[in-house]
Amino acid sequence: MSAPVSVPAPTTASVLRQFYALTKPRVVQLIVFCALIGMVLAVPGVPSLADLQQGALACLGIWLVAGAAAAFNCLVEKGIDAKMKRTAWRPTARGQLSDKQALTFSAALCAAGSALLWFTVNPLTMWLTFATFVGYAVVYTVILKPLTPQNIVIGGASGAMPPVLGWAAMTGDVGPEALILFLIIFLWTPPHFWALALYRVEDYRKAGLPMLPVTHGNEFTRLQVLLYTFILFAACLMPFIYGMSGWLYLVVAIGVSIGFTGYAFALWRNYSDALARKTFRFSLIHLSVLFAALLVDHYLQ
Repeated sequence: MSAPVSVPAPTTASVLRQFYALTKPRVVQLIVFCALIGMVLAVPGVPSLADLQQGALACLGIWLVAGAAAAFNCLVEKGIDAKMKRTAWRPTARGQLSDKQALTFSAALCAAGSALLWFTVNPLTMWLTFATFVGYAVVYTVILKPLTPQNIVIGGASGAMPPVLGWAAMTGDVGPEALILFLIIFLWTPPHFWALALYRVEDYRKAGLPMLPVTHGNEFTRLQVLLYTFILFAACLMPFIYGMSGWLYLVVAIGVSIGFTGYAFALWRNYSDALARKTFRFSLIHLSVLFAALLVDHYLQ
């Protein structure tokens, strides 16, 4: 009879990597980037040293709270994550971290980030960031996602908040410019996420989640992706129309919006998983390039 194989205890470094993975680093990086856009656009001209310091503290606080929301999401959805190829690697889904560890980690990050924002930035930013945490971690994850195929539309409000948080961090209020940025991300989220859901539909069906391709089918979802890109196109012109940006931004916005709409139209006409993947990837390029153009244009005006 062979001796049982001993499993080596996890090292401190591996445990830290597991906790870091709970924060969904790539998603949080995009959140902080969008918040940074709001911060930069809220400050006329070249930021002062005090502006840079406040922006850095705000980015750190927002990163901590966003990471807390991501960790809580991993905890709540560990059973669902374990059934899906895209998420089965997460430490909570694999049982590498206990519920207590994940919950404690999430609570610690949220408390640290909220305290940092309250004491070093301003209370409005703290409350808006905490409301975003509740909106994503509780309203979207616990209530909307398992109940309605419109989960990503309604829950997208939380994902659209980062520029508003950044604007509030630098000005202490929420201006119409911040709301325009909010609207762009809010309208971008459904076609971005549904493109992913189209080629991951079997994962969502297996997990029992009522995502739009599961409940309404492939063809209906493709039509919704196309229609949303039309509305998003119009929203992307609003920074120029309102006077937030100049001609450079307008040219870039038209270019990437035509690209996104073109992918959506091709997807609607002739579906393939490969094209859905390309559409999803281009949606990430669309938002990143759009906001980068806003940044560059801001300093050229």
